[in-house]
Amino acid sequence: MATEAVPHRGILLAGGKGTRLYPLTITTSKQLVGVFDKPMVYYPLTTMMLAGVREIMVISTPAHLPQFRALFGDGSRWGLRFEYAEQGAPRGIAEALIIAEAFSGDSPVMLMLGDNLIYGRFAFLRRAIAAAGNHATIFAHHVDDPTRYGVVEFDEAGTVLTLEEKPTQPRSKWAVPGLYLYPPGVAAEARQVDPSARGEIEITDLNRRYLDRGQLRVQLMGRGIAWFDAGTAQELLEAASFVETIQRRQGLVIGSPEEVAYRMGYTRRSQLVDSVAALPPSLYREQLDRLIEEVP
Repeated sequence: MATEAVPHRGILLAGGKGTRLYPLTITTSKQLVGVFDKPMVYYPLTTMMLAGVREIMVISTPAHLPQFRALFGDGSRWGLRFEYAEQGAPRGIAEALIIAEAFSGDSPVMLMLGDNLIYGRFAFLRRAIAAAGNHATIFAHHVDDPTRYGVVEFDEAGTVLTLEEKPTQPRSKWAVPGLYLYPPGVAAEARQVDPSARGEIEITDLNRRYLDRGQLRVQLMGRGIAWFDAGTAQELLEAASFVETIQRRQGLVIGSPEEVAYRMGYTRRSQLVDSVAALPPSLYREQLDRLIEEVP
């Protein structure tokens, strides 16, 4: 008899100093800066929720972690469970997997960066989760300027050939967004990665370990997916403009934990109504009020 797959536990990394967004980040976390009508971190959070992740560890700096606790609480109002942990200094994305080792336990892990916004149909993500097995999975999004990102090269069969971090002469135009799937035991794997010249445990170096053993897969995100790394002022503006345009023209709400929790069956309609009623008057509440009128 087939056994049901163990659900992924989520790690939402919202650390760093946010220097590329200075002075917006003098007094707050980069991931709490607004992207149009809601905090930046709402967008990766709802991506994880749409992937079926309901247990999430939020990792941030000691100074900013209380802000995330105040924003999210224990997650119960969205049918989630949150835990929190500190990353004392920016020692690399892969260190988050070590910090969350006790939290992830024997479960597979979805790691997402708190400044990444992904919009579109998430069939690609559900396919990757279903096929993950004992492999690590990275994602690939076609970009015009791959020198700004980690870059993956792969063959016609989808086999990963090379991984490079911000190469001056990229071997492809497929960038690797800040979204990763890992099998159980990834924390122990991350401990084997030597810090780079800048003193960080690089996520690309971790992924290369899986690549060298033939345990790394790549999942293309497809042309219907929009991806923003909102860590610069220009990308932040572009992401906000995108969200505003989609919401205004299509009457949708993007990146709303209240809506996604209801759509995914994590909460009941009565809980949605109560949570929206508790919000102060705002554009965000107006959008959710319209949603309540439409849903059964």
